Amino acid sequence: MVVRAVTETYVRDRQRLSEELRVLGITDLAVLHAFATVPRHRFVPEAVRGRAYQNAALPIGFGQTISRPAVHALHLSLSDLDGSERVLEIGTGSGFQTALLATLADRVFSIERVPELADRAGRTLQELEIRNVTLAAGDGSGGWPEAALFDVILIGAAAPEPPVHLYDQLAADGRLVVPVGGAESQELVRVLNRGGSFHVETIDRARFVPLVGEHGW
Repeated sequence: MVVRAVTETYVRDRQRLSEELRVLGITDLAVLHAFATVPRHRFVPEAVRGRAYQNAALPIGFGQTISRPAVHALHLSLSDLDGSERVLEIGTGSGFQTALLATLADRVFSIERVPELADRAGRTLQELEIRNVTLAAGDGSGGWPEAALFDVILIGAAAPEPPVHLYDQLAADGRLVVPVGGAESQELVRVLNRGGSFHVETIDRARFVPLVGEHGW
């Protein structure tokens, strides 16, 4: 009885979060459905599990956080996913966005530089029987050339400048979403591959941890 009540509470919490994201301007129905389906509480430490469905960043250990749901929702909306894509996620973190991507795309490749976080995310994804994800631990700042090309590349940390070294890992009509800037000032940008011509759009201000690695800070 207690387990069932807790489960039903989480279902209602997911539905409320999805509705909150809709009010905030997220219009992609597939993205909203993903938030109403994927159990965010499974990707945060037990100590903060009661806040899992708040629109708030939460600590996940090793000096890292899980981003606000609104941030993930914006990234996913900008990715313009129709279910057929190969996606590269740089910065697995908790694995929550990875799980969202797995419901929205055909195949997800995700890299995390903190091995312990990569292991934890992998276990959670396995427990949830999410099977269309390939994880790796290591420096993701250079992308994943062995698995390219990608229809979408999502970077979950701020690069010092647009990562032009990743452009050749984008498929035709591919999209790259990345925060760019220093510790005090960042902008979220989207790069569109239009037949080998790359168009950079500035979306909004952003606030992310720095991208660490050979091609980061």
